[in-house]
Amino acid sequence: MNLSTMLLISLSISTLLIIISFWLPQFYPDTEKLSPYECGFDPLGTARLPFSLRFFLVAILFLLFDLEIALLLPLPWATNLNNPTETMILTTTILLLLTMGLVYEWLQGGLEWAE
Repeated sequence: MNLSTMLLISLSISTLLIIISFWLPQFYPDTEKLSPYECGFDPLGTARLPFSLRFFLVAILFLLFDLEIALLLPLPWATNLNNPTETMILTTTILLLLTMGLVYEWLQGGLEWAE
């Protein structure tokens, strides 16, 4: 296969998928689809209801451990360096700090959803 054939096939598949995506959705929205949705709160009623800050604590903890994955992602390639001991020490330090923070939050009751 040459390049023009590959481009033609790719273009035709993309066009077909775009056309199908316009035909498949349901065009009869119900009240649930038309109502606004904000963070799991009931959109009907007053906007001045107090809510727990634990929701934000869980979100921040999720982001923290998500960043941990981003920091540890290059680890398999870094072990092929000339001095992999330094890489392993830094990785262990990051994991130890995150584990200590998680244990601290756990002991303080920050992960308990209900009081």
